[in-house]
Amino acid sequence: MHHEPTLRVRLLRGLGAATAAVTLAGGLTACGDAEATATPSASGKVTVGAESNGAARRTELSVPVVESLRARLPAAVRERGELVVGVGALPAGFPPLAYVGTDQKTLTGAEPDLGRLVAAALGLKPVVKNSTWENLFVGIDSGKVDVAFTNVTVTEERKKKYEFASYRQDNLAFEVLKDSPWNFDGDYRNLAGRTVAVSSGTNQEKILLEWQKKLRAEGKDLTVKYFPDANSVFLALSGKKIDINFAPNPSIAYHVTQTANGSTPTRNAGSFSGAGESLQGLIAATAKKDSGLAEPVAAAVNHLIENGQYEKLLAAWNLSNEAVKTSAVNPPGLPLSNS
Repeated sequence: MHHEPTLRVRLLRGLGAATAAVTLAGGLTACGDAEATATPSASGKVTVGAESNGAARRTELSVPVVESLRARLPAAVRERGELVVGVGALPAGFPPLAYVGTDQKTLTGAEPDLGRLVAAALGLKPVVKNSTWENLFVGIDSGKVDVAFTNVTVTEERKKKYEFASYRQDNLAFEVLKDSPWNFDGDYRNLAGRTVAVSSGTNQEKILLEWQKKLRAEGKDLTVKYFPDANSVFLALSGKKIDINFAPNPSIAYHVTQTANGSTPTRNAGSFSGAGESLQGLIAATAKKDSGLAEPVAAAVNHLIENGQYEKLLAAWNLSNEAVKTSAVNPPGLPLSNS
């Protein structure tokens, strides 16, 4: 969405109690840059959702090397035989996208898992490096990281320094109790009369307050509520003191998995582009500009889409509603005025 430091705040503010526990566990061993390599169980096999603490359905996928894709890699990367995948999840991580798993060492999440699938299709050994958000870009700039899979939104400003291969929609979502009949149909007017929780200082708050202003101009209203932490939000939702929680789609996707077997399960009642109504925001693999990596990475993602592994990855992490039909190289990003 607009600014990833803000994005990470939005994700972390959207975490529930179970998420907080996982995040804390990940933070216990996360200090400074960390490196973790993925060791497939067999040639061409990648395990999705390993050590996920219930955030994903553990799934083993077969991903044979595609020589035609491998041939499109820059010669230096192909000859090295490794794809250095950068993830900016230190210090605490942000489930379900990237965090240290239950074994206290495996970097798990939808982002590093996709990096491992792409590396497998390209015939490369994935070397996953976990760092802070700031050091992630230092790594790309210095050449120590080939490509980042870490929830980076495409913006026109970033295109000045980086090249992109899109792989997921950048969405916000609406969480309601599972037995609630309400759904977001794409029109802000169906929020009229509802009480909605949102985190202050976030992109979703900006969007929600704009909708509130429009509703008031039409003689209607919605009530916006703020809470000190995520646990308070979910207590209010389960106690029916609010109707809806408006937050980043990944954090809601995670919380839905964590409440599924509880007394007050929740569900995703619809999504909205984090870029606003005029543009679908996109998350993309990020490489140094003119590195020659965006094109083969996009081709690998499209191969995974065509052969079903991409769909299974997103389904395992409950992120199917952020699927793209195709991976594009340097797609339209947030305009310079927004980025």
